[in-house]
Amino acid sequence: MPGDFPLRDVFMKGRPKHERYDPFWIRHPPMPVGRRAKLFAPFAALKGYDEEVASKRIVYEDRSGMEREDPGSIERKLAVLHGLTYNRRMAKENRVFVTVVFYEPCADENSEAFGLLGQARTVSGICWNVDEEVGRTITVDSQRICFDNILRIENGEGIFERGRTGC
Repeated sequence: MPGDFPLRDVFMKGRPKHERYDPFWIRHPPMPVGRRAKLFAPFAALKGYDEEVASKRIVYEDRSGMEREDPGSIERKLAVLHGLTYNRRMAKENRVFVTVVFYEPCADENSEAFGLLGQARTVSGICWNVDEEVGRTITVDSQRICFDNILRIENGEGIFERGRTGC
């Protein structure tokens, strides 16, 4: 510290010390360490920035590059599922558990892949509805999937093999 520093005498006195229960200590009691740590905790200056950066890391690919099951096989499996879930009562009674792998187009309007590329997604759950006539969709749990986007349909219980042999 330079010798001609104007506040040298104040600096040399050091940190102020207050006696317990003096007027200053009563008005300004020491802050607990937990509250004090919150003052210096990191914060997100830009809300949503981390999510945007993470969304740019998603790898999208062309639909033609994805491996698709034979369309005739998919149609046959959908017909079996339609037979087991043709109304809500039958769907509740049969509770057919399926895994559907499907193509989902990129929905992020700010992405370069919007409308051009997509990604393969997997949904596992109970098949509640197969709409073959109007919407041409299958509903697995709460996810509605268009027939044209389905890549594979699987079932661990073997219902598709039973449907083929007629047992």
